[in-house]
Amino acid sequence: MMHKQQDRITAFNNESYDGISDNKTTFLKKAVWLYFLLLIFEGALRKWLLPALDTPLLVVRDPIALFIVLASWRLGLLPSTPYLTFTIIIGVIALFTSLFFGHGNLAVAVFGARILLIHFPLMFAIGRIFNLEDVVKIGKATLYIAIPMTVLVTLQFYSPQSAWVNRGVGGSLQGAGFSGAGEFFRPPGTFSFTNGNTLFYSFAAPFIIYFFLNPEKINKYILLASGVALICAVPLSISRGLLFQVLISLIFTGVAIGRKPENLGKILLFLLVGLIALVSLSKFSFFQTATGAFSERYEIANESEGGLNGVLVDRYLGGMVEAIKNSYGLPFFGRGIGMGTNVGSSLLTGETTFLIAEGEWGRLIGEMGPLLGIFLIAIRVFFSIRIAWASFKKIASGNLLPWVLVSFGLLLIPQGQWGQPTSLGFSTLLGGLIIASLRVSN
Repeated sequence: MMHKQQDRITAFNNESYDGISDNKTTFLKKAVWLYFLLLIFEGALRKWLLPALDTPLLVVRDPIALFIVLASWRLGLLPSTPYLTFTIIIGVIALFTSLFFGHGNLAVAVFGARILLIHFPLMFAIGRIFNLEDVVKIGKATLYIAIPMTVLVTLQFYSPQSAWVNRGVGGSLQGAGFSGAGEFFRPPGTFSFTNGNTLFYSFAAPFIIYFFLNPEKINKYILLASGVALICAVPLSISRGLLFQVLISLIFTGVAIGRKPENLGKILLFLLVGLIALVSLSKFSFFQTATGAFSERYEIANESEGGLNGVLVDRYLGGMVEAIKNSYGLPFFGRGIGMGTNVGSSLLTGETTFLIAEGEWGRLIGEMGPLLGIFLIAIRVFFSIRIAWASFKKIASGNLLPWVLVSFGLLLIPQGQWGQPTSLGFSTLLGGLIIASLRVSN
C-alpha cells in the first residue's frame, strides 16, 4: 500500500527501477524509437515505398504501442495515477456503449477505443522508459531530420501535384497537397496529409530553442542549419498554425528567462541569429515567393475568420465552448466511440467525412455523450496543467527542456485531434517526452 501511494506522488519525478534489467529497458527504448521513426516516415511508406499497403500502414504504430504498454505493465512501469485509471475506464465503457447503444460497429468501436486504451497509456510508458538524456537524443534526431525535410517541402511547394514528390497515399496522382494560396498548395513533407508537416515543425521548434540555450549538447552547424530550416518551413508550409506555435514557444521561453535571467543572453543571441537568417533568406526569390503565398493565405483566412481574434479565440477556445453548448440533445452515451474519426466515417458510410464534429471536443462529446465526453476532456485538461506546472518548477533547477516542450503540449494534448493518427501520434509522443524530461535518470 505504501509503495502504491509513493508511486502516485512521484509519477512525474526522478525514479529508478531496481530489479529491472538493462536489457529489458534498452529493448523498450528501441521500441519507442521505432514508434518515433514510424510517426515521421509512415506517410512516406504509404505514398512512395509501399503504396499498395497504405490502408494497413495507417495503424502500423498500433502494434508497437500495444507491445510497449503491455511490456511496461508487466515490468511495473505504468504509474498508478487517476489520469490513466479513469481514461482506461472511460475507454472500456465507451467501447461497450458504442456496441449496445451507439453505431454498433465493432471495428469502428475498437478503432476509437484504442486511442484511450493504448495510446494514452503509452504516454506514461514512454515517460517511465525514457529519461532526460533520451529526450535530448530524440531532439537531436529531430533537428537532423528537419534539414532534409525542409528540402523535401521546398520541392513539394514548387512542384505540380502530379509530381512524384507530391503523390498521395496509395500512390495517388491527385497529390497530397492541400489548398494554400493562389497556385501553391500546402506541402505534406513525408506525411500523408499537411497537418503532419505542421505538427513536425511545431515539435521541432521547442527542441531548436532548447539547443540554442544549450549549444554544447549538439553540433553547432546542425543547430544553425535546423534553425534556418525552421524559418524556411514557416512560409513554405503556408500554415498559420505553425507560425503561431513558434511564437508561443518563444513566449514560453521568455517566461523561462524571467525565472532564470542568466539565459537572457542566449535567447537574445538566438533571436539575433534568427533575424540575420530571415534577412538573408529574404534576398532569395524562392523565399520571397513562399512568403508571398503565406501572406496571401494569412490575409484571406483572417478575413473569413474575423481576424486574429477569430483565429485564436474562436478556433481554440470558441471550439471548446461550442462543443459543450451543442452537447444538449445528444444521446446519453453518444453516437459511439470511433464514429467521429475519418476511418470510422469511411467504415460506416464509405466516405471520409466528419460525421460528428471537426473539432476534438465536439467529437469526444458526440461519440461518448455529455457525461463521459466532458469527463475525458477534464482529464486531458488537468493532465496538461499538471505536467505544465511540474515543468515550470523544473526551470529553477536549470532544466528548461520540459517547459519548452510544454509550449507545444499545452495546446496539443488537451485539444489535439486524436481521431487523426498523425495528430494522435505526436500528442502521445510529446506527452511521454515531457514526463520523461522531468526525470534525470532511470
